[in-house]
Amino acid sequence: MKLVILGGSGSGKSTQAERLCKYFEVPLISTGEILREAIFGKKSDNGSGELNELGRLSQPYVEKGELVPDEMMIEFIKVRLNQEDVKCGWILEGYPRTAFQAEELDFLLDSLEQKLNWAIYLQVAEAVMVSRSLGRSLPDDQPEIVQRRVELFYDRTVPILEYYDRRRRLLTINGDYSPEQVQHNILTLLG
Repeated sequence: MKLVILGGSGSGKSTQAERLCKYFEVPLISTGEILREAIFGKKSDNGSGELNELGRLSQPYVEKGELVPDEMMIEFIKVRLNQEDVKCGWILEGYPRTAFQAEELDFLLDSLEQKLNWAIYLQVAEAVMVSRSLGRSLPDDQPEIVQRRVELFYDRTVPILEYYDRRRRLLTINGDYSPEQVQHNILTLLG
């Protein structure tokens, strides 16, 4: 199973990505998590110096709540998808964030002879995104940064949804329910 989880800050995509990884027994590739580890000095558990170096280069963007440049993110995903543990499937969370990245991901997957099964979009109201984000108190979750991320999300994400929709790869799920219900709805649709 190869899935992309899309959703704004606080939409529950990390929660669902973790649950689906356990369910399908595939690794989670979370760009946010690995960027945070690289930036806040925690060692990435896959021990890749390349990923940690990319994390250092991306720090200034993350600290401002801006998106890390496409080239950097694509390089990061390429390094990760070439590792041994992802051969049997993966769930990608936090990427792609632009239509350009979605297209680049497809090119990358073609070159690796892999194919994306679905892009799952967790749809939640803007107010829910903001309040959930502020409730989890990660180091980069100050109110103005959260608000900026939510705005960026709407600007950049609608074209991604259109991209996957045109390719008949998009599943839209209402993310307002409990994590259990959302997971149940996803699995029902993946059927």
